[in-house]
Amino acid sequence: MRVCRFRYDDLELLGFYVDEHVIPLDHAAEAYTRDVDDSLPIPAAETLLDLLPPDGESYETARTLALWIEGLDLVARDELLIPVSQVQLLTPIAQPPKLLFLAGNYAKHVVERGGSTAEREETFPYVFMKPAGTTLTNPGEPIVIPRVSPDRIDWECELGVVIGRRCRHVEEDEALSYVAGYTVVNDISDREYKPNPRRKPRERDKFFDWMHGKWHDTFCPMGPCILSADVVPDPQALAITLSVNGQVKQNASTAEMVFPAAAVVAFLSELMTLEPGDVIATGTPAGVGSATGEYLRPGDRVRATVGSIGTLENPVVAETEPEDDDA
Repeated sequence: MRVCRFRYDDLELLGFYVDEHVIPLDHAAEAYTRDVDDSLPIPAAETLLDLLPPDGESYETARTLALWIEGLDLVARDELLIPVSQVQLLTPIAQPPKLLFLAGNYAKHVVERGGSTAEREETFPYVFMKPAGTTLTNPGEPIVIPRVSPDRIDWECELGVVIGRRCRHVEEDEALSYVAGYTVVNDISDREYKPNPRRKPRERDKFFDWMHGKWHDTFCPMGPCILSADVVPDPQALAITLSVNGQVKQNASTAEMVFPAAAVVAFLSELMTLEPGDVIATGTPAGVGSATGEYLRPGDRVRATVGSIGTLENPVVAETEPEDDDA
């Protein structure tokens, strides 16, 4: 089951994502009632978490609708579909309590960036955060190349884990039971941001330069939907690809993670309470631009795909000069 948020006719709606189409939740429920001759209440859902495991109040109803949609013939299903081109897809979680990202969680990516890898038992996940309010970017909306540092903006396709149940101190073997589903995240990164290039070097400059490069506006495209956790038997068996202008740059599998999704959830739950709606981006595989000196430029189009979740597509534009209020 794939569920999404979208804007249609100036309304923000929840619905099902079906191969470049959406089906509004209320339309599906009404059609089901007519077709099956059985009353099915329209799910009282305010967020996609209400439609997802493990605790969504309308999860069972949503699953019933999703299975019914899958069983429709093409003609009957087509009557429900709205092309994605006619709606504005929105980030699946409007305001995640936390946006958490892993660095260096694919061994080949660490090597291509000039680092070395160690066995999992000898290390721990490196985690950082992004400001949700300014980095989150809807599918189809532009990644903005910042004027302050325009030359080394990079892509990173990642599997996003959406937390569905509050958890603290969970064991790895039970960690995935707290997951609502999975989405696609593009961890856009500025590889060479250096505030005040004439500064006096300090010991921690390199670390903070790296962190500053993660925080520019629009640097977290997410979507196009959430794939329900109950239909993902193994999040470590998903293909992960990214292309720029049709040229494949990343082509790997989530099986290559150093720390699998369950281990990441368990580790983070030791550091902090994970809340419903938290999104964890689990790191990127090899194939980033900095390995070859290729970076994003205005006019580019980026497509990131993970498994059967869907494809997250965004154009790239340059940041414009601010308007003069006195003009």
